[in-house]
Amino acid sequence: MLDNTARNRLTAAIAAGISSFLTPFMSSSINIALPALSQELHLNAIALGWVANISLLSAGIFLVPFGKLADIVGRKRIFTLGLSLYSVASLLGMIAHNPGLLLIARFLQGMGGAMVFGTGVAILTSVYPPAEKGLALGINTALVYTGLSVGPFLGGIVTQHLTWRAIFALNLPLSLGALLIVLFGLKGEWAEARGEKFDLIGSLIYGTGLLLLMFGFTLLPKGYAVLLIGTGLLAVVGFVIWELKLTNPVFPFRLFRGNLIFTFSNLAALINYAATAAVGFLLSLYLQYIKGLTPQSTGLLLVSQPVVMALFSPLAGRFSDRIQPRLIASIGMAISTLGLFLFSFLTTTTDLRLLIAGLVLVGLGFALFSAPNTNAVMAAVGSRHYGIASATLGTMRLLGQMFSIGLAQMLIALFVGPVRLSTTNHTGLILTVRVAFIIFSALCGAGILASLARGKVNAGAGTVAG
Repeated sequence: MLDNTARNRLTAAIAAGISSFLTPFMSSSINIALPALSQELHLNAIALGWVANISLLSAGIFLVPFGKLADIVGRKRIFTLGLSLYSVASLLGMIAHNPGLLLIARFLQGMGGAMVFGTGVAILTSVYPPAEKGLALGINTALVYTGLSVGPFLGGIVTQHLTWRAIFALNLPLSLGALLIVLFGLKGEWAEARGEKFDLIGSLIYGTGLLLLMFGFTLLPKGYAVLLIGTGLLAVVGFVIWELKLTNPVFPFRLFRGNLIFTFSNLAALINYAATAAVGFLLSLYLQYIKGLTPQSTGLLLVSQPVVMALFSPLAGRFSDRIQPRLIASIGMAISTLGLFLFSFLTTTTDLRLLIAGLVLVGLGFALFSAPNTNAVMAAVGSRHYGIASATLGTMRLLGQMFSIGLAQMLIALFVGPVRLSTTNHTGLILTVRVAFIIFSALCGAGILASLARGKVNAGAGTVAG
């Protein structure tokens, strides 16, 4: 029989695990369904990028504010609201009959995911003792990659034999099940910043800046895109200035001051996700439009990367309780760099074994990077800041993903244009894929330096050394 503490830890792990499974499952499965979506809803190449990216944009806008709000009003409360919203959004996506409603559903999924993803990790960090956090985070990370693994496989099957709408339907029982587990099984509440004032103005400036940056970035090379990007950058600068003046900011820039562990671990996460997030998006288009594979076959091929992630993440998390996280994470980034570089050689006649080898290398590298890096971030702050530290790391993830997909969208706009993708205009798509992966491999290689630059972490004790 488990005692109450052990039972609560198990409940938290199950609920956080399901929620960590949901969003990557959705993102990886929807990538497989993009050609089917394009055909039914008449979406061009640029619009397809927005189907993948708008949920990331939404999550990026809301993750930091909700992370702070969770520290004030309670992590369990925000977690519960997020699961409820995610369920409603999945239902809307299932019944969407036009591009507008589909994009609204994806935006709401991102918002609900922002409420769930960051607080789930913060709850785990709150209930597990320091010596067990690495293992708990490793298992949770493995469930993220399990979602990424199952997504292409199931997404391909249901898209080919049913419809892309079934992907949204698959999310409903999972999100509702996690909601019931939290409501009836998870005891306690965690709100170490209770009583602090929530920074609404800073949150609005932050969200506006991100929105303008992403819209502008994906509209390049049009002239007004530069104006949007410039305005977005000014908003981000204004946000930093505003936050530094506040006693209780929504985004604690002060956590970065003098804390090399926290700073460089977050920077490494930003770079790593920026280099790897568009892999599934680009390769799904490559395999279906250029190699002529079915959604099911595409899903089976792409599953090789997240399967490797899921297998090795718990091991990497366990090692990070005993070995310096920066060493494991840096080796992981080096392996990912090699895998990404292989993709820059893709052509219309490339042997698929080369593609699988690249996916395995990227998967192994990411598994070695993610859990140790998360462990380092959470070990670098006190318990009072677990929620916002988790949200900060999640924001780096989302900003990296947005940059990655945004860069892919920009290259598609440059080399393909606002037309429907088909097997007849694959020259531009091939060029997009090759240029994108040259940039991504160079970026990931540079990220190794950020990973190595952090100080030493005594992760097992939850403290920073040196």
